[in-house]
Amino acid sequence: MRITVSGLPGSGTTSLARHLAATHHYTLISAGEVFRQMAKEKNLDIAEFATIAEQNPSIDKEIDARQREIAEGQDDIIVEGRLSGWCVRNADLKIWIQASMECRVERIFSRDTLEDMETALSLTREREASEARRYKEYYSIKIDDLSPYHIVLNSEKFGVEDLSSLVDTALRCITEKRNV
Repeated sequence: MRITVSGLPGSGTTSLARHLAATHHYTLISAGEVFRQMAKEKNLDIAEFATIAEQNPSIDKEIDARQREIAEGQDDIIVEGRLSGWCVRNADLKIWIQASMECRVERIFSRDTLEDMETALSLTREREASEARRYKEYYSIKIDDLSPYHIVLNSEKFGVEDLSSLVDTALRCITEKRNV
């Protein structure tokens, strides 16, 4: 089974992907973690590194190509990343996680231990705008086009265990249809 988990920053994609990988014993590939690690290696925050990525398409393209290559050649894998639903063409289940800007900024503020909520909001807006420009320019993808996704889940309304239960139901449906 190949599953993609996508969503905007702070929506809970990494939490859900980790949970699913652990409960199903699947391999996990996370584009966000790779991007954050690359920024950290260069002593840059996410927004600064995103600005560099706008000038250097090879950064995004390298992350996306690695994910696609690994995911499309392997079973029992969770691929987490903003574009994974677009890039992993043979995924069995493509999930988009959504939450309000306020909820996502609160999570980012807590996770990234930023100075204050205004800084978290500003950095989140900058990052999202940068990513939207890059995805449009590099791939002709509008990040708000959810057409490749099989299900859209709200992480503001449901916790990771609840979301996992919903995904498990979808996986059972897929498996049952294959076995008919």
